[in-house]
Amino acid sequence: MSLDVSPALLEQAERGEVDEADFVDCVRTSLPYAWEMISSLVAQLKVDGGEFADNQTPPPDEQARGQLLRALASDAIRGALQRHFGVRLAFQNCHRVAVFPLDASVDATLARFTSVRNQLLNQSPELRDC
Repeated sequence: MSLDVSPALLEQAERGEVDEADFVDCVRTSLPYAWEMISSLVAQLKVDGGEFADNQTPPPDEQARGQLLRALASDAIRGALQRHFGVRLAFQNCHRVAVFPLDASVDATLARFTSVRNQLLNQSPELRDC
């Protein structure tokens, strides 16, 4: 899944450094499902508080799944989203995305969420081909 890069943004990249706000906007428009999921989790975390907010609903189709995978598998995209939203993102499978505040008090919870043990516990036959 590729980003829809405007000629102006491509020109920025060819000249040198890219404005991160422009890059984030490109991600927002190119990967709307992933953007909406992360945005809604950030809003949920702000409203509900707690140590993290996560999604456990599978994407509606393969295009949405691809957007989510693209956003979280790319270091550049993931890093830009984390900086934009002021959170840490964690990812367990094709849909289990979580947002954690930057607060060090949740480091142990984040470590548990991203542990090998929890990766194994989050598996099921339904997720085999996701």
